[in-house]
Amino acid sequence: MSRFSRRQGCLIILGLIFLLILASSTVSTTAVVAGRNVNRFESTALADVPILNYHKIDTFYHALSIPPQEFEEQIAYLSLNGYTTITPDDLMAYFNHDKELPEKPILITFDDGYLDNYTNAYPILKKYGFTATIFIVTDLVGHDERFMTWDQIRQMQQDGFVFGSHTVSHIALTNLPRNQAMDELVNSRKEIERQLGTKVRYFAYPTGAYNQQVEEMVKQAGYRAAFTIRYGQAGIDSNPYALERIPIFRGQQTFRSFFIRLNGAPVLERFGLIRN
Repeated sequence: MSRFSRRQGCLIILGLIFLLILASSTVSTTAVVAGRNVNRFESTALADVPILNYHKIDTFYHALSIPPQEFEEQIAYLSLNGYTTITPDDLMAYFNHDKELPEKPILITFDDGYLDNYTNAYPILKKYGFTATIFIVTDLVGHDERFMTWDQIRQMQQDGFVFGSHTVSHIALTNLPRNQAMDELVNSRKEIERQLGTKVRYFAYPTGAYNQQVEEMVKQAGYRAAFTIRYGQAGIDSNPYALERIPIFRGQQTFRSFFIRLNGAPVLERFGLIRN
């Protein structure tokens, strides 16, 4: 398929999804979810898993800031439509054929470790019985009032939340010399392990920047997988050190955008418009 025809196909598919939404009387948390890929128990192929990517849950007018009310609307939608949150360990065990997942698994992630993840997102997620994985910048924890403290992080950990590394200082690793990049990877992992008393296996690339050399350093630093900001679902054919996510942004129609991005990913993958 040519680049032009792929773009046309993408627009057509997104247009159809948009029309599907408009055909409903209202777009609400009771909307019917679009079909998923074939279930692993009906096929030898493993189903892809959506991984949501958030940053801030607050009222600031910024693309990365989702208002708490709208965040709860999204979480309520996932709950009403039968989704169950999983951990990165669950995901990797699933892809290694060692573990079964719930019928509709979803991994919810946050980058940076902002204070509002604790004050705003945490109560909402607990209300619906959900957990999340949060990638933290260790030099900012407890040292910047905009970010969480270690005591807050430990409280969330006790409720099943998982914490991974987002480096020491949130510098794009592709811009650093190798030794400095390794320090960012290793020292952040060690600090989280020291503070939380648990093995840190997962990493998210600051600013989403990575290349093959950075991927190799992430492996050498002891991580089991790493997360990007590339749009798509994680599948058995995904690179475990470049896992796709579904970034969620604020907009004039935030829930509609969330609905389209969540339900559009499997459709676009089926047509080879993303990941391939």
